[in-house]
Amino acid sequence: MQLRARMVVEGFMVGLHKSPYHGFSVEFAEHRPYMDGDPLRNLDWKVYAKTDRMYVKQYEEETNLKSYILLDMSNSMNYTSGKITKFQYASYLAAALSFLMIQQRDAVGLAAYDTELRNYLPPRSVHTYLNVVLSTLEKLQPSAQTDIGKNLHRVAERISRRGLIIVLSDLMDDPENILSGLKHFRHNGHEVLVLQILDPREVDFAFSGDVRFKDLETGVELPTQPWHIRKEYQSLMSDFIERIRRGCRENQIDHTLLQTDTTYDQALISYLTKRKALR
Repeated sequence: MQLRARMVVEGFMVGLHKSPYHGFSVEFAEHRPYMDGDPLRNLDWKVYAKTDRMYVKQYEEETNLKSYILLDMSNSMNYTSGKITKFQYASYLAAALSFLMIQQRDAVGLAAYDTELRNYLPPRSVHTYLNVVLSTLEKLQPSAQTDIGKNLHRVAERISRRGLIIVLSDLMDDPENILSGLKHFRHNGHEVLVLQILDPREVDFAFSGDVRFKDLETGVELPTQPWHIRKEYQSLMSDFIERIRRGCRENQIDHTLLQTDTTYDQALISYLTKRKALR
């Protein structure tokens, strides 16, 4: 998990420096002389090699931002039409976001839920805490059904200090209950970023032949010929996504739709855009 997170973030950062978004990367403002007690990791060794003097990189003022990653681990997240399930995509993204947050000296916490809140790690900003978060992500497995709204309310009740809430989920639940939970965060003064993760086939319904669909949470099966219901399905899915998007917009919540066959760049840009706005 740590290797995946590092590769995603470092590859993303390389891309940032070649894009209009390069200003999002962490830059230091100036140097100052080294003083007893300064962390050695902040020494600029290139300057030392040139001048034989010890200078410390003095970074821009820290935001002290506390971020909470809320990860949906219900069985619907176990679906895939390709090489990676929605849950794998979400957990790798959670790992990359955690890596990036710690790298930028922000605090990161993690909450994982299905019908209940299964794991809760309060936010910390120390580098060693990243191992705790990634180890937890490594062990999580989708199970049971889901109750997104109830668990959003539960997490909102546990968080006292204002921060950034990042929801990673397919949002396959009642939209009104989901939006009610998201509004709870906004009522408490939190900023919210919703990253809705879907498989490409859940969006385009590009199945052919005779297909038996199985609900991963209830086990109910439905044999059908997809072309008979494709148009209506696409219309209903479009309405569902738009209902979530509109509800988020009405409550000043950022919503980004992600598909599991795309890179993580869009999600990381969404996070950095939100973070930059909070500074």
